[in-house]
Amino acid sequence: MNKIEEYYNKFNEEKRLNSRHGQIEYRITMKYIHDYLDVRMQELKVTNREDIRILDIGAGTGRYSVALCEEGYDVTAVELVKHNLGILKQKNSNVHAMQGNALHLKKLEDNTYDLTLLFGPMYHLMTKEEKIQALSEAKRVTKPGGIILVAYVMNEYAVVVYGIQENHLEESVKNGTLDASYHTVPAADSLYAFERIEDIDGYNQAVGLKREKILSPDGPANYIRPFVNQLSEESYELFVAYQLKVCERPDLIGAGAHTVDILRKEL
Repeated sequence: MNKIEEYYNKFNEEKRLNSRHGQIEYRITMKYIHDYLDVRMQELKVTNREDIRILDIGAGTGRYSVALCEEGYDVTAVELVKHNLGILKQKNSNVHAMQGNALHLKKLEDNTYDLTLLFGPMYHLMTKEEKIQALSEAKRVTKPGGIILVAYVMNEYAVVVYGIQENHLEESVKNGTLDASYHTVPAADSLYAFERIEDIDGYNQAVGLKREKILSPDGPANYIRPFVNQLSEESYELFVAYQLKVCERPDLIGAGAHTVDILRKEL
């Protein structure tokens, strides 16, 4: 926890999501959130957004939770890092914000939320057991028939950016943070965990969650930031449109920086 707190006391997640490459991730993720909120409202036969309860686990500074609350949904945000939680609360929204740990959502009751977001925590949980526990907790507090969206940082992004672009490939192979199949292996001081699709499939199977869809919300945008920043507004919007069209393509999902897995807790 101390490492994560120290990191987020310096790292500006809000700035990342507001950057051009971050906006691609954010806008496409929000599009799918809205799609499944509409699905839940139709399934529950409700017309008022305030009747839909959303939980944002690892809410950071509230980029998603505040926006959804302002749209009229009943939103609860749980954040581990006090610095981030303070920024979230300063936004003076109606989000029910609290400090908490994705591994132990002890303040939250079973079968409470229609849609649960589990975005930041899976970036920083290092062991398979921790990831399964966090996913199990998200499942526990979600209503039967409810939707869970889970975000991961992908393995090949780490290999390409840290290993090749930043020239740590040889070092990573020698020190064992890349195994023989070029799968990342967390070191003692690692802050991020990187996944492959087969890893994610294993977590879902262990917890008993059914996949609705899996997508890459940002695709290559993170790799090519300088080029994205140079695009005209028209070309940038075309890039967003392109990514929205291809984000579910199986041959591209694992190569993006981030993946969003959309799951359903069965009735």
